[in-house]
Amino acid sequence: MTETISIKITNPNEKVAAIIDELSGNLYLRFGSDGKNSFTDWQQNNSKYVFVVAEIKNEIVGCGAIRPISETVGEVKRMYSKYPRKKIGKTILAFLEDIASKSGYEELILETRIKNTEATQFYEKQNYKVIPNYGKYKDRPEAICFGKSLK
Repeated sequence: MTETISIKITNPNEKVAAIIDELSGNLYLRFGSDGKNSFTDWQQNNSKYVFVVAEIKNEIVGCGAIRPISETVGEVKRMYSKYPRKKIGKTILAFLEDIASKSGYEELILETRIKNTEATQFYEKQNYKVIPNYGKYKDRPEAICFGKSLK
């Protein structure tokens, strides 16, 4: 029997802090950086900023976000699935892509670590393509960036 995953738009606040902290701890243990610095400029009252949580049976099991890079380009941030192989990440990303398209974004981009093979394989399976490193990731050899057209 397949468990139903529900996606809810929320704000990255105290109510969902546990899943964000779990993601940050996981990243720190695996890669020596928690990724929090890339999520400090969140604007809760801006519709171009979207943060979601995934729930199964009222348990928060994942999260993800989009923030603007430009009027037509959004950046995927804070993607996390608590349990592997339950399609949580795929469900979150599909929801974010749909919201992004409806919000006027034509492309989504993101960064992860080259060492994060689970993430790189996941994004490739979701039809994201490797792009040149952008922004603050431009001169970081440990980073790999991906993009996907929403048109």
